[in-house]
Amino acid sequence: MLDTHRLKIFLKIAELKSFSRAANELYLTQPTVSQHIAALEQFVGLPLFDRADRDITLTKAGELLYTYARQIITLQEEAVQALDHFKGRKSGNLVIGASTIPGEYVLPPLLGDFKKLYPDIHITMRIADTAVIVQELLSRNLELGIVGGRIKDEHLQYAKCADDEQVLIVPRRHRWWGKKEVTLEELAREPLVMREKGSGSRMSMEINLREAGMNPGQLLVSAEMGSTAALKHAVRSGVGAAFISRRAVVDEVAHGLLRVITVAGHTFARVFYVVSDRKRALSPLGKAFRDYVLKLKA
Repeated sequence: MLDTHRLKIFLKIAELKSFSRAANELYLTQPTVSQHIAALEQFVGLPLFDRADRDITLTKAGELLYTYARQIITLQEEAVQALDHFKGRKSGNLVIGASTIPGEYVLPPLLGDFKKLYPDIHITMRIADTAVIVQELLSRNLELGIVGGRIKDEHLQYAKCADDEQVLIVPRRHRWWGKKEVTLEELAREPLVMREKGSGSRMSMEINLREAGMNPGQLLVSAEMGSTAALKHAVRSGVGAAFISRRAVVDEVAHGLLRVITVAGHTFARVFYVVSDRKRALSPLGKAFRDYVLKLKA
């Protein structure tokens, strides 16, 4: 029969694409990890990993097993949580995902406080853009997501958990540094740095611009960045102005490294959502965390 311990090792290697990194994270020796995978491959009767290149990749058989292994381990963890809940105790693993701004600026303090309430739990948070978080959620690799954009899918359920505002920022020595506001017409002529397509920040910004009467296609996009940190560095390096969460630039504005410029007559509000899969019942721990976040509304 399939050994769940070996399945956990298999999943960790698949996620990290490395036997050695998996061994380090699992506090096992690399020979031990290799022995477990050899035993699993012998049981399956097929190779699970392609070891030809430097990066370890799943074979077709490995991809098939990965889907079921993830479900098996998830069900096992949910069973343990349900029994602990029945006994009046919260324990187990909670795996959540978050897009960049909520993952870096909203959730960390909430996770710390939630952990104080339930010290026996272990929380893993993965940060990626909204599109990736939603896909991981639907693939059952995550139980919950906290995202800044809504992707339409009948299987997804969204609940508002926090408000945010996107602001226009410029660096020192920018020609707008001394201005308090600019018009949409001026904005259309200014090189901008944007987050990549698929990010909640990009989706929210484009929606806000359309509501302001501006076609996002009119923007002069000079660069696209895959993270908030990269976007801030690009702005400070003079690549262009940018829209960004006000939460993400508190320190830089306070120290005079970046300046917030108002777009005349417009504010650019956005919402963060807790997203879950309608088809999947939340574990007791997942439900407790969702209720906790929604109650606080950061």
